[in-house]
Amino acid sequence: MAEGWIVDDAPSARYPIYTRGNVGEVFPDPVAPLSATLAITPYAEPGWRDAVVRTGVFSADEFDPDRNEIIGVFGGYCYLNVSINRISGVRVPGMTPEMIDLALFGDQPGAPPYEPRPGDDDPERATAAFEWLIWVMTATELPELVEDERRTKQLRDQRPDVGALSEAQLVDRTRALFAEHFRRLFAQHIFVSSSVQIPLGVITQACAAAGDPSLAMRLVAGLGDVESAAPSFALWRLGRRVAASPGLTAAFDGGVPGLSDRLEAGRGDPEVDTFLAELDAFLREHGSRGPNEWETSAHTWETRPELVLAALDRLRLLDDADDPARHHTALVTDREAAVAEATAALADQPEVLEQFQQALASAALFLPGRERSKTNAVRFLQETRVLLHELGRRMVDRGHFDDLRDVGMLLADELDDFLVDPGALAPELRARRARYQELAALRPPFVFAGAPPPVDTWERRDEHVEPLAGPGDVLGGISGCPGRATGRARVVLDPSDPGALAPGDVLVAPLTDPSWTPLFMAASAVVVDVGAQLSHAIIVSRELGIPCVVSVTGATQRLPDGAVVTVDGTAGTVTVGDA
Repeated sequence: MAEGWIVDDAPSARYPIYTRGNVGEVFPDPVAPLSATLAITPYAEPGWRDAVVRTGVFSADEFDPDRNEIIGVFGGYCYLNVSINRISGVRVPGMTPEMIDLALFGDQPGAPPYEPRPGDDDPERATAAFEWLIWVMTATELPELVEDERRTKQLRDQRPDVGALSEAQLVDRTRALFAEHFRRLFAQHIFVSSSVQIPLGVITQACAAAGDPSLAMRLVAGLGDVESAAPSFALWRLGRRVAASPGLTAAFDGGVPGLSDRLEAGRGDPEVDTFLAELDAFLREHGSRGPNEWETSAHTWETRPELVLAALDRLRLLDDADDPARHHTALVTDREAAVAEATAALADQPEVLEQFQQALASAALFLPGRERSKTNAVRFLQETRVLLHELGRRMVDRGHFDDLRDVGMLLADELDDFLVDPGALAPELRARRARYQELAALRPPFVFAGAPPPVDTWERRDEHVEPLAGPGDVLGGISGCPGRATGRARVVLDPSDPGALAPGDVLVAPLTDPSWTPLFMAASAVVVDVGAQLSHAIIVSRELGIPCVVSVTGATQRLPDGAVVTVDGTAGTVTVGDA
């Protein structure tokens, strides 16, 4: 098998440690060449640098201007730089490299411990970072996010009829949209994501001072106004409509395959017409979400509505008592009780109490802000996706592509020549697709230092076997959402194919982002192979009130499908019962 991938980067010598932590949730598959050359290198990497320079933690001259260092592609897979993020833990007052690791990456088996290097400790940068810290702790609004939301919704409202555009217009508009919007949107997402670590760190330290570290998770649950949770609440309402309608229920009882056709055939039935109108409205508002939503060549809910129908097929089976709004209300009540407990415990430490109260207000601003900044970026990417998918669809019709997603196999600087003579590049693109599929079958190393192991030494996914856990075994992870639940473990590897997942089961997944969270509501608890304190899925699970444990290494292989397990979201454990 040939080595590497066409858009692989050279690892940084100055910042040598890389991880799949965090980024593996949003880029689970290899990176398409077009995404790497149209989005990551020209806009995402510079945008990330803009964000960390804005915090004051780094100066622009600390990065190599000629290559990617924060975001890297190795063996086709996207990685994030651990070394750079750990330096933030050194320079930001009150933070540590270990705190950064836990917040961003979760458990990283094999990650070397932090070792100080010359230049890590920089008094000038620490002073600038302290000014940022003060701003974060005292901010009361994030108007830039509101403006970005307005702009990205306007892009959707003003979307042209892509079928009427020429191929050259499709490409020109894609390039223009990226040039005008993406660097700013991505920088804003990283800046807000970095900022939220500050109040979370203060809350964690204050809870330790109060004598109960477990309070920290309860204090940031049920905050409300979390954009990434909004699709789940909307899907719940659609699921209730299906459950209440005999006609819709009959259509769904036939299974997800062919369901779209059956629904279309049912037009004229008022209940079906209302459902389809609400589904269209849902896809317009939330259609940019999907299991690989940062990859423009991948499908989303709008481009593949079957993903939504598969989620609804599970949600319709739930009882009204499973309404996520009820769970959210319970979390709010528990959060208010936790605030009272912590406040009372800190009464004799007035300085700590004052910082704690400031941090609570800051977290309530920045945690939802982080999800809003991500939603803004993802909504923007959808407007480029529909253009590229239209180009891919035409190339399929002409016989140059086997699948519309093959448009992602192009490099950005090949687009103009491709439009002139698509057939000339077609064989090369098919070869790249074959190589992409080879890489997709491999299990990339989760973390490496220096240089990644050669690709030809990576395990195949279908050959990697974790030892099966037995009755009484306890698997540990990171607390995601408080609560405790017992149910049968159901391993789901693809959100579009929930398999035997039934109400009350425990969803066990390899990774999740918000596009998976509709399945959370069909489960009593969620267990995930990877994840960290700032994983999007954790933030959303805390809004839905679903007990959640992430970073349970190898859970999808170690937990027997069908075994009874007890998930303790507060302790961060999964205990195996009877098979």
